Order: sequence, then structure tokens, then C-alpha cells
Amino acid sequence: MKNRLSDLNNHLFAQLERLSDEDLTKEQIEQEATRGEAIVAVADQIIRNAALQIRAAELVAEHGSDPAPYLPQIEGKAQ
Repeated sequence: MKNRLSDLNNHLFAQLERLSDEDLTKEQIEQEATRGEAIVAVADQIIRNAALQIRAAELVAEHGSDPAPYLPQIEGKAQ
């Protein structure tokens, strides 16, 4: 399982591609739509968590400390 913010973008676009598949039946579209809603809900929480981490890093940096440990992981390392 991948756990980077860059992977989240890939998952969201993959879901969009599944929803755009013109060969899906009505039932499959409904199933993918439900799945998409769940993915968006989880993605929203991941994004909120990353935003909180960035805010924490900003506060740490404002007080003269190294913010790197507080930053979310991007491509396997803190930016």
C-alpha cells in the first residue's frame, strides 16, 4: 500500500477513469459512484491531516526550529 500524498492524486484520477468507463452497466456505475464517495471522504480527511501537519511545521519554523519532522511525507521524504 502506498501512503504518500502524491499517491492520493493517482487514486483519485483512477477512480475518475473508472467512473468515465462507457462500458459500465447502470449497476456498475452506481457501485463505482458509491466507491467514489467513500474514496473522496477518506481523501478529504487525508488532505485535512496534511494541512494540519503543514500548519504545525509553519508554527515550529516561526519559532526557529526545524519544521521537517512535522511535514507530511512527499515521495518518501519530508520536504
